[in-house]
Amino acid sequence: MIMTLSQVALGGAIGSAARYLSNVAAMRLFGPGLPVATLFVNILGCFLMGVIVVVLAQKGGLRAAPFLMTGILGGFTTFSAFALDTFTLYERGQMITAAGYALGSVVLSLGALVAGVWVTRSVLA
Repeated sequence: MIMTLSQVALGGAIGSAARYLSNVAAMRLFGPGLPVATLFVNILGCFLMGVIVVVLAQKGGLRAAPFLMTGILGGFTTFSAFALDTFTLYERGQMITAAGYALGSVVLSLGALVAGVWVTRSVLA
C-alpha cells in the first residue's frame, strides 16, 4: 500500500507541476481573458486518459495505473477521471446513468462551489 501511495504522490507532483506550467504558458500566450489553460489541460488530459487506459489494459500494465492515471493525470486534471467514469458507464450500456452522472457532476460541482463561496463570504464578512 505504501508503494502505491508513493507512486500516486510522485505522479501527482509531476501532474500538478505540468498543470501549473500550462497555466503560466497560456497566460503569457493568451492573457487572462478566457481560461484557455483549463480547457487545454482538460482536453489533453482526457485524450491521454483514453490512450493510457487502452495501452495499460492491452499490454498488461495495470500496475502503472496509480502512477499514470491517478497520479500524473489526477494532478494534471481530475476532469480526465470524470470523463473516464462517464465513458465507462456508457460502454456498459448505462446511457441514462452516464448522462445523469455527467449532468449531476457538473451541476452539483458548480452548485457546491457557489455554496462554498457564499458560506465563506458570509462567515468572513
